[in-house]
Amino acid sequence: MIQNKTKYTQMIKTEAKRLGFLACGISEAGFLEAEAPRLENWLNQNRHGQMSYMENHFDKRLDPTLLVDGAKSVISLLLNYYPSDLQQDSTYKISKYAYGQDYHFVIKDKLKDLLHYIQDEIGEVSGRVFVDSAPVLDKAWAAKSGLGWIGKNSNLLTQKVGSFYFIAELIIDLELDYDAPTTDHCGSCTACIDACPTQAIVAPYVVDGSKCISYFTIELKENLPSEMKGKFEDWFFGCDVCQDVCPWNRFSKSHNEPAFNPSPELLSFSKRDWEELTEDVFAKMFNKSAVKRTKFNGLKRNIDFLKE
Repeated sequence: MIQNKTKYTQMIKTEAKRLGFLACGISEAGFLEAEAPRLENWLNQNRHGQMSYMENHFDKRLDPTLLVDGAKSVISLLLNYYPSDLQQDSTYKISKYAYGQDYHFVIKDKLKDLLHYIQDEIGEVSGRVFVDSAPVLDKAWAAKSGLGWIGKNSNLLTQKVGSFYFIAELIIDLELDYDAPTTDHCGSCTACIDACPTQAIVAPYVVDGSKCISYFTIELKENLPSEMKGKFEDWFFGCDVCQDVCPWNRFSKSHNEPAFNPSPELLSFSKRDWEELTEDVFAKMFNKSAVKRTKFNGLKRNIDFLKE
């Protein structure tokens, strides 16, 4: 049986690589004890702002066996999204993860392929796929399975790779070989804390989500607060500042996922082009994009806030 466990683990990791995932780590499904008080604290201090969905399914966030009956293993996967070409410097900026097609669909398809492979090759295995819209603490699971450590900007960081990748999970009822966590390599560096335009990193390893530019430009549905005027550094959808300044991201290499390639317009648009954006162009340019989440009016609100 132990031989099978090792064999199955190796098969899954090999297939994950074939499907284009950057890395695959596996940990034992169980209650995330260290995360429970941390999450409770964060919610009690209202660090989630109006993201009320963060309060839902508290127990499920901490215990994958409540999401999948008989869950034994959490398979964590990373998918690179670092682009080969960036927007021009002098324009309004969009977070790199949103350059191409909506990652939820791209990753979900790959995860389903991996689950089908496991079922075809190994037999009756039940499981579910998760891509950040479900109550799963993906960074905690990825860290637990040795894919990186959670940095001072609260992102998962990996030596030789950086942090420009998506994290997803496959939770299954099959016992496998488990990976060990890695160590923290942030050291005395405070680059992300010093660079955050809105001081959202309130302490090392603690981000106040309600102060983050990504929160304001994507999650907040009402008017943007006037005290934030002039602090967005031209970001109108998301923000990459704490990742851009992270020394580990000098190792970022561009992805090879065609679905994540941006439209030529997105890279060439000037500030004026963005200011004159019409609903038709928005619909065409962001047809399959995560940017659709703000809707046209939300994006327009963000651009107007930057130009006033």
